[in-house]
Amino acid sequence: MAQNQAEVDAFHKSAFPNANEMRKYLTTESESWDKVWANGLTPWEAGTSDIQPPLRWLVESGEVPFPKEGKALVPGCGRGFDTIYLASALGWKTVLGYDVSTTAVAAANDFLKTKGVPPSVAASVKFDAVDFFKLDLPDEEKFDLIYDYTFYVAIPPSMRPAWGSQMQSLVKPGGYLITLMFPHVPEPYKLGPPFWSSFENYVEVLGGSNGSGGANGWEIVYNKIPPLEIQSEVHKGKDRMVVWRRVFKRTQLLKGFRYNETQFGFNMPDKFWLQHAGIRHGLPQR
Repeated sequence: MAQNQAEVDAFHKSAFPNANEMRKYLTTESESWDKVWANGLTPWEAGTSDIQPPLRWLVESGEVPFPKEGKALVPGCGRGFDTIYLASALGWKTVLGYDVSTTAVAAANDFLKTKGVPPSVAASVKFDAVDFFKLDLPDEEKFDLIYDYTFYVAIPPSMRPAWGSQMQSLVKPGGYLITLMFPHVPEPYKLGPPFWSSFENYVEVLGGSNGSGGANGWEIVYNKIPPLEIQSEVHKGKDRMVVWRRVFKRTQLLKGFRYNETQFGFNMPDKFWLQHAGIRHGLPQR
């Protein structure tokens, strides 16, 4: 028999008994995260020492054609489970895990060194104490993939517009943002950990609705509720996996083609290049 919402919430509360305690320490100041870690308030781990199954389900299904090479980031990486998995599964040479808590970064580096991670994978992973909201990178250093699981729901909701702006800035055109939404439930939601999430709120902070179900500047290439049989008990009914692909803007696309023209000595109208790229008219201009 299916559980009603009250039963699901009661189980969730018992599984994350320290979620509300965690909220007492959290502010918009990055230093508050070290207090969370120092007090052992990490409800998103929920006793696991592995990634959440929906990430493995997504990557190993092959449904999203992630590139063979690239640069990835896991903001709010915590103990680093996801960072290490992505380095292993994608085979990329640069997979970064950033966290503002030096305690979390120390825990991640300890996990990397003591849990039998193959040297070839470990060489691709780097953990560092970095404030995601202060990252300002040149185009050539931006990311082909960013993965967010519980980073979005861990920050105070007032910071979510800044989260969206950073994702727009840091994901390369053509790159991917993977969002494992949890707990994917309606607002208000008092259980955590530590806040709520909804698909509509992601759309809002990533650029607003594009009129076709996604967000301006992004194309949704994957949008599924993971099968219940692969979800852990505390995640059942509360997970949603969405992959967003950063849209090429018209000026970015044409800039590359114009460079080729100067190298090879020919000149074609914009319409030719856009059709050649298989891109319809009406792209954002900047």
